[in-house]
Amino acid sequence: MDYAELGRTGLKVSKICLGTMTFGDQNTEAEGHAQMDYALERSVNFWDTAEMYSVPPKAETQGNTERIIGTWFKKSGKRDQVILATKIAGASPMNWMRDDGSASRLTRVQIDEAVEKSLKRLQTDYIDLYQLHWPDRAIRVFGGMTFADYPQDFEPFEVILESLGRHVEKGNIRHIGVSNETPWGVMRFVEEAERRGLPRVASIQNAYSLINRVFEYGLAEVALRENVGLLAYSPLAQGYLTGKYQKGALPVGSRKQLYNRLQRYEGPGADAAIQSYLDLAAEVGLTPTQLALKFCDTRAFTTSTIIGASTMEQLKADIDAFEIPWTADLEARVDALHVQRPNPCP
Repeated sequence: MDYAELGRTGLKVSKICLGTMTFGDQNTEAEGHAQMDYALERSVNFWDTAEMYSVPPKAETQGNTERIIGTWFKKSGKRDQVILATKIAGASPMNWMRDDGSASRLTRVQIDEAVEKSLKRLQTDYIDLYQLHWPDRAIRVFGGMTFADYPQDFEPFEVILESLGRHVEKGNIRHIGVSNETPWGVMRFVEEAERRGLPRVASIQNAYSLINRVFEYGLAEVALRENVGLLAYSPLAQGYLTGKYQKGALPVGSRKQLYNRLQRYEGPGADAAIQSYLDLAAEVGLTPTQLALKFCDTRAFTTSTIIGASTMEQLKADIDAFEIPWTADLEARVDALHVQRPNPCP
């Protein structure tokens, strides 16, 4: 297993991060425990969750994933072997996460409540990386395609950092990160942290894959120059880059069959772009999973690639995929396909 430093924290995280958002809905507690056992056996020491999970988000399953991780920590006694990341929900209409029924926001009061609840569910005294799941301000996110005249009502960057800083001082959280952020947002957090001596963001968790390389256009330089590395989510485009949904296939038990919420990967041009990478994988003797995951792993700005699986077979194949070599020829051929059909699924 290869490891990388998480920002400037000194923490060494595995280049593979175990995503857990299926635990508690698509996966049972026992299945979640088995995945965590296996991941740790394979030296995957970095796990990611969120207060909002399981997915899809709903009141009935909110917090389930953290609770399942917490019961594994209690059962295994291996909390000290894991670098744990979780997230607080950004601005949204969801009103079932706060005791007073408020819609989610990144205010000081809500941060305090969210941190304490996550610690309780996770059965731990500290969170290694506490991330803002998406911004408090309205932005183009989760597959949105157009710019908007954004409202100005959002919690100031310095206030958010001060609220998080109180928990860093208490020891509840060790480091902070952002997710689904923009270049401007990351740089404002960095600026305010350095100006005011507040906690500095260590990472940015954004979608990144063969069919969504928009991270490269602005955030990649920020990641490299400011040491705010990418935690790449949806590297398999929620399963589309494995080929399992091609030609209208709808596997029983798949996320699309269960929830039908994968529209981010079903826009104009997506099918042809996906097929081009599936064809390339076949030509070079790789599985589509190997091509897609190793691509993300070999970017200079990637700290860790988040994998998620609903079966142990998928999890094993995902981890194995990182062991293949990446060649100059593969790089050139992937780039050629990207130029032909750039970013159909941003």
